[in-house]
Amino acid sequence: VQLQASGGGLVQPGGSLRLSCVASGFSLNRYVIGWFRQSTGEERETVACIASNTGSDGSATYAGSVRGRFTISRDDDGNSAYLQMDNLKPEDADVYYCAAKRYGWCSSVMDYWGKGTLVTVSS
Repeated sequence: VQLQASGGGLVQPGGSLRLSCVASGFSLNRYVIGWFRQSTGEERETVACIASNTGSDGSATYAGSVRGRFTISRDDDGNSAYLQMDNLKPEDADVYYCAAKRYGWCSSVMDYWGKGTLVTVSS
């Protein structure tokens, strides 16, 4: 069972990145999927969370700091999830993690976590 996050990199302020999260060993379709970010010494922040399309409505929530700039989506056929990040700001620089949870909503306690992918926003 594994979640693999990728897509991080260096981008200039105002630029875009798309993070990917691919699951293996289990099916994501009944799981809530979240994207989180964390800097060293700081608490992990929930960036975005998306409900399952199976038994739920696939709705999403966002942290206030990213609402309108980031979009979370899921591709259950591809067993994947994505985080489209537009108009990136220096304060968005962080290590980003994807995670999945079978019951409940995104929180610091998730069933599966992927390894982080580093996003750097700098000119």
